[in-house]
Amino acid sequence: MLSIDRMRWLDRWVGVPLCGLASVLRRMRPGARQLAPARRVAFLQLAESGSNVLADPAVRRWMAQAPHPPAFVTFAKNRASLRLTGSIADEDVFPIDPGSLATLLRDVWRLRRWLRSRGVDTLVDLELFTRVSALIGLFCGTARRVGFHAPDHAGLYRGDLYTDPVPFAFNEHISRNYLALVAALDGAPVPPGLPAVARRPLQPDERQRVTATLAQLFPQGCGALVLINANASDMLPQRRWPAERFEALAHALLAHDPALSLLLTGGSEDRATTAALAAQIDDPRCVDGAGRFTLGELPALFERAALLVTNDSGPAHFASVSPVHVIVLFGPETPLRFGPLGESSVFYAGLPCSPCVTPANQRRSACTDNRCLQAISVEAVLARAKAVLADTLPAAGEQRLAG
Repeated sequence: MLSIDRMRWLDRWVGVPLCGLASVLRRMRPGARQLAPARRVAFLQLAESGSNVLADPAVRRWMAQAPHPPAFVTFAKNRASLRLTGSIADEDVFPIDPGSLATLLRDVWRLRRWLRSRGVDTLVDLELFTRVSALIGLFCGTARRVGFHAPDHAGLYRGDLYTDPVPFAFNEHISRNYLALVAALDGAPVPPGLPAVARRPLQPDERQRVTATLAQLFPQGCGALVLINANASDMLPQRRWPAERFEALAHALLAHDPALSLLLTGGSEDRATTAALAAQIDDPRCVDGAGRFTLGELPALFERAALLVTNDSGPAHFASVSPVHVIVLFGPETPLRFGPLGESSVFYAGLPCSPCVTPANQRRSACTDNRCLQAISVEAVLARAKAVLADTLPAAGEQRLAG
């Protein structure tokens, strides 16, 4: 598996000169062709599963007017995140395997043929200034290529490879920037305010599977459910609120309401973190559920929950497809650009060093002491959690939580 650091190195030291060379060759081509209206569109979003949810309003805007359903290109591990919104059919998704440079190049070659076989004429690059996505678009040879452009920011150089370059609005939420990419195709303005993520209808069997798993995890019975996600991807470990803060929050919630049940969530790769946290909390009403639910089952799990408390990570955005309230803890990134689109409360200390992760530094930080998250107190998060639960739980729960 190509490591995150290796991908960043390749994107900078190989991607920049290749983008420069490709731009020179592109300018040498005689004449500019008249761009035909987009008909068959593919969206490209490689690395971030949460961003697939944030891009959904833009995808749906195109779907509302498109003569053909769009395709979507993403890393194979993020394919399941597209099922959360239900906008893209499985057969319209092309997965790329970044396991090695060889598999990456192989799949890019296959992607070129796949797009041509489907008659795709337009590629919308949702990536934030990665050079590899710009080069993939050029290699695939679609008539139109739409992507973010920031010519005044040297650190964001990706050449002149787009037929429709769109200025990136650094002071706008990413979902509005995604909408601007589609606006380059349809010519309509981006409406004011943040868009909403459509809630995917749940199937009865999804609810049944979640109910059955909860019964296994809580044999004594599952009360009002609070989900806690103490994880963050290895791409940005600085996004983690200290584990001892999550432990203290869990103890306080359990002591405050004897009817609450806490579930520590995460993927199978997070089991070491969640198992250690569950052992520290050491309460039968707090259970480690990492790896027990598929990504496709999360909407039904969120529907069952009264609250989700999470680091700034994928689940904060996955929950937007459900009515659950989410408390999100931000630090290295800013909620002004990456805040969730669902029902949420955001904590952000706004220290002078924040955000330290931006597209200009390849979303990489050398910080080893995330004071931006340490500045968020257990007491503040607990107070907000109590208020949300008081509004969410039935009347009996409201009486318990009023004290």
